[in-house]
Amino acid sequence: MEKITPILAVEEIEPSLEFWVERLGFETTVEVPHGDRLGFVILERAGREVMLQTVESMEDDVPAVAPPAGQSVLYVQVEDLDAIERALQGVELAIPRRTTFYGAEEVFVREPGGNVVGFAEFAEEETAH
Repeated sequence: MEKITPILAVEEIEPSLEFWVERLGFETTVEVPHGDRLGFVILERAGREVMLQTVESMEDDVPAVAPPAGQSVLYVQVEDLDAIERALQGVELAIPRRTTFYGAEEVFVREPGGNVVGFAEFAEEETAH
């Protein structure tokens, strides 16, 4: 495997762009309309991608795999959790910052599309499981 890119199912893409682009520094590299709104986008930052697709667009394109909106959890390993927390001030917390038994400092938030995004910083000698 060379790359894994999550596709997050959302009701509307536009509200999620502030979260991903403005707060977390992603850039929109692909936009695909669906009707009079966005139906699909690819967001990229430092070689990492996340895709957002509306449930309506999925139901039209790939109905067999269209999940309900907000039913995804994305787990992101980061170098500086403090910087992430500063960028996410005011975003709904799903799980406040905690230290896990496997050596991670984590915080989970709910992005505007309803999906849960967890951010984890590991001690230098630890790796994600």
